[in-house]
Amino acid sequence: MRRMDKITGRSDDMLIIRGVNMFPSQIEELVLKMPKLAPHYQLMVSREGHLDKLTVNVERRPAATEADDGALIGELQHHIKSYIGLSTQIIVSAPGTVERSQGKARRVIDNRDKGYV
Repeated sequence: MRRMDKITGRSDDMLIIRGVNMFPSQIEELVLKMPKLAPHYQLMVSREGHLDKLTVNVERRPAATEADDGALIGELQHHIKSYIGLSTQIIVSAPGTVERSQGKARRVIDNRDKGYV
């Protein structure tokens, strides 16, 4: 059983994915630790059946190549699973393709249906 650490982000930024409480800043911290990934990312939350799914779209740095993508995906998935406890899908995009903000960054795109069953 995991112990909860102290709150690391604003409570209104918290996402609950498959019963796991996570903050976008936790993903950002892991992305920034990887030298071949740029600090530009987006989190996309969707629902498949009754389960939520998290996809992380992250940009590779110009020095990295498409050949590095497989290793980057595996490493980031491993870090997210061991640090946050959540399985994710990772998309590594070319430099300059992740949406840039004009003002406050739009890091989370929530595509879940808002209706309740």
